[in-house]
Amino acid sequence: MNFNLKEIYEHMGVFALGIAWTLIAFAVASLAVFFERLFVFFRSRAASRQFAGRAGPLLAQQQHDALVKEADGNKSSHLAMMLGGGMKTFLAKSRAPAGKLGAVELTRRDLVRINERITADVRRGMSVLATVGSVAPFVGLLGTVVGIIEAFAGIAKEGSGGLGAVSAGIAEALVVTALGLLVAIPAVLMFNFLSTRADALLLSLEQARSEFMDHLEDMAGDKRAVAGHGGSHAAGATDVVSTRTEAGDVGHA
Repeated sequence: MNFNLKEIYEHMGVFALGIAWTLIAFAVASLAVFFERLFVFFRSRAASRQFAGRAGPLLAQQQHDALVKEADGNKSSHLAMMLGGGMKTFLAKSRAPAGKLGAVELTRRDLVRINERITADVRRGMSVLATVGSVAPFVGLLGTVVGIIEAFAGIAKEGSGGLGAVSAGIAEALVVTALGLLVAIPAVLMFNFLSTRADALLLSLEQARSEFMDHLEDMAGDKRAVAGHGGSHAAGATDVVSTRTEAGDVGHA
């Protein structure tokens, strides 16, 4: 029997065909997750750049309501999701009656929860790639083992031996293992690639979150200084300069 994939496929048993189609389904799922995640990452990166360019001046001018409105219009940006959610919390708590925790501390805690949701969204589907990369070789090996068992069972039934009697069955079985490896290796590479991209995205969001909290704490500190010394004009000028610096950092995150 010549090495012809079409002929091998036609001679496969029901179990081997089931294994082969399972591996093909694994491959399709891996490719679907990979390209969907790539689309999400590139879309978030482009949208976040646009949002950062607009959010910086709004933070510098302390136009917080305008920042929230801008964030609501950028649903595909993870940066907008984080800063918009944090600013909504800050504004709501600032206007509410004072409690034991200040608006800045409550915003910090809410940003932690928002960051957890964003992390789950960024890594959504990547468990499929990890599962395929680790399971596909064993699924292929299972098909090989069963195929070899069937080949030797045929020898016992026919009462004839020799390499020629089992070569076709062994070839069919080994093709399943090769298919498992062909599915698993790209899945592992895709998982590693997406993990690197996800880590870089989450790191930039963490830096933006830290700089955003610096902006809120600096603004709250300036307000307390104004209330304590009565120098509203001088403190306001200092506040604008400092928030411009912080907002510029957020824009480049």
